[in-house]
Amino acid sequence: MTKDVLISISGLHFEVFEESDENRNDQIEVITSGNYYLRNGKHYILYDEMVEGMTGIIKNRIKITENQSLEILKTGLSNAHMIFEKDQKNLAYYETPFGQMLVGVNTRKMDVTVSDKKIGVEVDYELDINHQPLADCQIRLNITPKASGEALFFSE
Repeated sequence: MTKDVLISISGLHFEVFEESDENRNDQIEVITSGNYYLRNGKHYILYDEMVEGMTGIIKNRIKITENQSLEILKTGLSNAHMIFEKDQKNLAYYETPFGQMLVGVNTRKMDVTVSDKKIGVEVDYELDINHQPLADCQIRLNITPKASGEALFFSE
């Protein structure tokens, strides 16, 4: 894998509102460029994120340990260190310009696929905020060499 990569991030949240029994599903899809490196058997992806309507950026570092863990470290406008490990619940404080939240992620499924030309990650997890269940979520990451021009999601 080359240093310059394209990062495809697809996220899906299934929220349940108890008052109205209404289900809502929020989906995000982002393609951005970043840097990749392999160190001590761990895959690192670095990229910057801009927030619409706000000054400043969020620096993101993703660390992937094959089929063991996915870590997302955010610094800057927002700060968090979220850890996803299959069949584990991890807590993290998530700081935003509007305040801090205690975020819990209970990872139900995690699959990592690594080849010379692509890294794919699929994570299904339950999200809670301040110990209150909020949503069932999915996140999909695809990391490909920038020169290939490919940025495919798992659903394609």
